[in-house]
Amino acid sequence: MGLKAVSMMVGLFVSAIAGMGEAQAKPETRALTWTEGGVTFEGALVFDRKKVKAKKGKVPGVLVVHQWMGPTANETMRAEMLAELGYVALVADVYGKDVRPKDPASAGAAAGGLKKDRALLRARLAKNLAVLLEQPEVDSAHVAAIGYCFGGTAVLELARSGAAVAGVASFHGGLDSPTPEDGKNIKAKVLVLHGAADPFVKAEDIGKFIAELDAAKVDWQMVSYAGAVHAFTQKEAGNDPSKGAAYDAKADARSWVHLNDFLHELFAR
Repeated sequence: MGLKAVSMMVGLFVSAIAGMGEAQAKPETRALTWTEGGVTFEGALVFDRKKVKAKKGKVPGVLVVHQWMGPTANETMRAEMLAELGYVALVADVYGKDVRPKDPASAGAAAGGLKKDRALLRARLAKNLAVLLEQPEVDSAHVAAIGYCFGGTAVLELARSGAAVAGVASFHGGLDSPTPEDGKNIKAKVLVLHGAADPFVKAEDIGKFIAELDAAKVDWQMVSYAGAVHAFTQKEAGNDPSKGAAYDAKADARSWVHLNDFLHELFAR
């Protein structure tokens, strides 16, 4: 994609973000609940019915995995943006409907518990993916997963589980793995969108991650955004990079362009 095209896409992204607060016809949302391991979960399917019908009733699906605060308005916004691009998006829930952290301490406990038990995390992600695939609007042969922060770590675990997804995209996610040999299970293409100044992702982890994917001959891409720290896509993170997590409008816009290109490549038919 040329510089002019990238600039145009960034402009469209900024317009889309601004338009979220304006009165306009939003994509449809369908609340979904399911049970796994005795826990009830609640997600939301988001899609544009006109665009689905235009594609003969089925379109590619995208699983949107939340950050450590659980499913929030930010994930819903991203799902709506995906629906406007013509995809069906499921706002995932890997915590359970009764776990909605209210502060960093409870969020850390919820996310940390699943990061320590990656088998459980993978099982919950697999169920979320199965729920997405069951939806009548979804072309089950064309599915991807994206995630933010904790969710970025999660979609990489989904890929390591051998899930049959075309691709996964991690936004400012952790790259460490307790079982790097599981890289051999990855069938998906991998896109990592990373803040170059993120203090929570060690250079050592980046090196090990690249080695893991190279050893498994995975088709991967990693884009680093200068000056961006952790949580660069989330306005809730504030605007003080010295804290290690902060919103970066430029990195946010650029990363969405890179995601759009990635999905287009995955689903071009």
